[in-house]
Amino acid sequence: MVEPTGCCSPLVREPLSAAQADELAPVFKAMGDPVRLRLLSLIASHDGGEACVCELTGVFDLTGPTISHHLKVLREAGLINGERRGTWVYYRVVPDRLRQVSALFDLEAAG
Repeated sequence: MVEPTGCCSPLVREPLSAAQADELAPVFKAMGDPVRLRLLSLIASHDGGEACVCELTGVFDLTGPTISHHLKVLREAGLINGERRGTWVYYRVVPDRLRQVSALFDLEAAG
């Protein structure tokens, strides 16, 4: 554990390893785009915990292929997964991945 210096306690229990940083960097890069962050939020807050792509495209003033690209980036980062049902794809967040990201900033556990 990192010992506090001066007046402040550390905000996290321990620094990330190089491997952890390599694994999580694409996640933060995916969430660093405002459209992707909104898509993730829309999916996570949708009734039933999943959203059809048909419900997501109308929210943005973007083309379908652009929304598909953003969803692909979120999938590749492990933040969402999709399931095809007929002609539509339904997306859900991956709770374990979100827990992994939020654990980095769990101030109660760190303090």
